Amino acid sequence: MGMSVSAGGSGRGGRGHRRRGRHHGLMSEINVTPFVDVMLVLLIIFMVAAPLMTVGVPIDLPETAAKALNSETQPITISINEAGQIHIQETEIPIEEVVAKLGAIAKAGYEERIYVRGDKTADYGTVMKVMARIQAAGYNKIGLVTLQEQDQ
Repeated sequence: MGMSVSAGGSGRGGRGHRRRGRHHGLMSEINVTPFVDVMLVLLIIFMVAAPLMTVGVPIDLPETAAKALNSETQPITISINEAGQIHIQETEIPIEEVVAKLGAIAKAGYEERIYVRGDKTADYGTVMKVMARIQAAGYNKIGLVTLQEQDQ
């Protein structure tokens, strides 16, 4: 059983595994794998966070067969919960102040799109009172928000 040890490396003139006359320069290729990994992580984060970014007033919406509307701008949302409390975006207000608050926050004036979200157990009369006040104030782009029916 014998062993030989050489002081020159791999036996090619003492230069290790490098070959003469060949220089290794910088690699000029883009490594896409880390970029794809980051994009997939961001996609997952946004998929999880998107449902959490809805209006903060908990409403049990009724289901209908209506199709979703396409909207370029963020509409003003008025919510009426089961107790009859009225919220513009996430701020609770009395029914008497609905028109005044709309006038203060409507950027497009009377052309502002307004969505009314009424809980399915909310009093129908309260929802209609809110809609009547909005319409009487001159706002014509009013929509009711519902959930799409799920086929079972």
